[in-house]
Amino acid sequence: MASTVESPADSLSKLDINGDWASSAPNLRNNLSLLSPDQIELGKMLLEMGQSHLFEHWPEPGVDDEQKRAFFDQVARLNSSYPGGLASYINTARELLADSKAGKNPFDGFTPSVPSGESLTFGDNSFVQFEETGVREMQNAAFVLVAGGLGERLGYNGIKVDYSTSAYLLQVALPRESSSGTCYLQHYIESILALQDASSRLVEGGSPKQIPFVIMTSDDTHARTLELLESNSYFGMNPTQVKLLKQEKVACLDDNVARLAVDPRNKYVIQTKPHGHGDVHSLLYSSGLLNLWRHAGLRWVLFFQDTNGLLFKAIPAALGVSATKQYHVNSLAVPRKAKEAIGGIAKLTHADGRTMVINVEYNQLDPLLRATGYPDGDVNCETGYSPFPGNINQLILELGPYIEELTKTGGAIQEFVNPKYKDASKTSFKSSTRLECMMQDYPKTLPPTARVGFTVMDIWLAYAPVKNNPEDAAKVPKGNPYHSATSGEMAVYRANSLILKKAGVKVDDPVLQVFNGQEVEVWPHVTWKPKWALTFADVTSKVSGSCSISQKSTLVVNGSNIFLEDLSLDGALVINSVIDAEVKVGGSVQNKGWILENVDYKDTSAPEEVRIRGFRINKVEQLEKTYNEPGNFCLKA
Repeated sequence: MASTVESPADSLSKLDINGDWASSAPNLRNNLSLLSPDQIELGKMLLEMGQSHLFEHWPEPGVDDEQKRAFFDQVARLNSSYPGGLASYINTARELLADSKAGKNPFDGFTPSVPSGESLTFGDNSFVQFEETGVREMQNAAFVLVAGGLGERLGYNGIKVDYSTSAYLLQVALPRESSSGTCYLQHYIESILALQDASSRLVEGGSPKQIPFVIMTSDDTHARTLELLESNSYFGMNPTQVKLLKQEKVACLDDNVARLAVDPRNKYVIQTKPHGHGDVHSLLYSSGLLNLWRHAGLRWVLFFQDTNGLLFKAIPAALGVSATKQYHVNSLAVPRKAKEAIGGIAKLTHADGRTMVINVEYNQLDPLLRATGYPDGDVNCETGYSPFPGNINQLILELGPYIEELTKTGGAIQEFVNPKYKDASKTSFKSSTRLECMMQDYPKTLPPTARVGFTVMDIWLAYAPVKNNPEDAAKVPKGNPYHSATSGEMAVYRANSLILKKAGVKVDDPVLQVFNGQEVEVWPHVTWKPKWALTFADVTSKVSGSCSISQKSTLVVNGSNIFLEDLSLDGALVINSVIDAEVKVGGSVQNKGWILENVDYKDTSAPEEVRIRGFRINKVEQLEKTYNEPGNFCLKA
């Protein structure tokens, strides 16, 4: 019986490379007998794309054979995970690197103008109506959390969305705020579940629908995110609702001709780096989830990024705007000061008639305006803010048009490259670079008929990202946002206090305190579970009479049917209740309360999640009541 094993000669013939091949990659040629036909095809592709340097160090067969095969396993992963494969990646890289070296402006020929959108005022009739419309639409929505990164910039060693009491994950705990200890991922899941229940109650005759929840992870975070979910029973969400999509990294580039970079620690490994959160679109497309959602009758996909603890206060009204205005793309935005380090949403019109509504990074917006007839560049208008609203990277896409667009592009998002050159000649890099893509660049390829808009909300309601470590945050000029764990927690208390004030509660003004070198407003530590109140209408239905909260107070509400009636709080009050318990809370609650104690971020004796905030809570005295049985109860202090 004839052998089916290919000889090296057969393998070589399959490469179909001319006589110059032996001189360009003799070391690969000598090792062909080790490789499968698919690996040989990958080798051919690499040589055709000018990557023969990858094999210069390869020894004769019999030395490092497993590492050679592992090299091609990595090449296969890089090839399959990128739309169009590695050849497309290298070709795109060469084009973008040539543009970068030439100093080409990606916005050449475009003139910016302010696009149309909706600006909301919290608590007015229009806002309340948009919130109700948004809650109704929630049963037709899916959520996507773009959370692939570690908290290194934050000065935090763990994944940024997690918290667990297990020994393995305790070191990566990051609560949204310290009063309840609820972590970001738990808060997001509980918010989605509360929206799910509220939407089913509003839609008459409709059967309850589970809202799908997708989390984009990475090699760095996938296993720990899964363990976090499993060890906490998915924080009450049905495990079948949750899908984890792992983002792959892309190859690094060593020079302007896009030669792939070899890892300096291992000559058989191509150096890789993250491609950017724009990969979420290709992952959703290739997963098949989008068509499953469409067949299930869903209409909206809501994208959000980790560690913005206020986001779900803005989502209902923003979805209401999308449904009312029939936006294909709706970007959540906040008022933006001119030249502030946050991207601006702009309509760009090209000289050839093309238009797009897109995020323009702050360092590009001012020179673009100056170059197109606005001599003063990015300046504030009569409102005191730039007319270009600030993009906060939270998108609402209509599912049908989204699928149509991704079918055309395969989920690929327009990329950019940002090499750090050694000198003005731009001939070599300080370190390897790679192509990157951003989630918010999705609208760049949309046709002019696409309905692209934005929804602006107050910063205090919608935007408090946690991304800077204490040392960097302390260097931020006074008056600018710190975007730290310290400011993020204080923003939660501020938002809840302002919402209660709008609902008629007398809430004392904040005091200024300094933690980790950051001067912040300290409001009463008010926090509640999403099941207590999702919308402003929910809050007003749970608060009545003459209620007041002193500045030193802490209020933690953990239950659906807890009603504050003529409550005077001067201290700490924690109320827990099961879903079938109705609790009326009133009277005068006075105690020594909870005190914030300073902790230096360099103090390694304190837990990491405490150090990055700059304080711990000393629970001196509190009134805590728990109602574990169904029924009607009254707490009158």
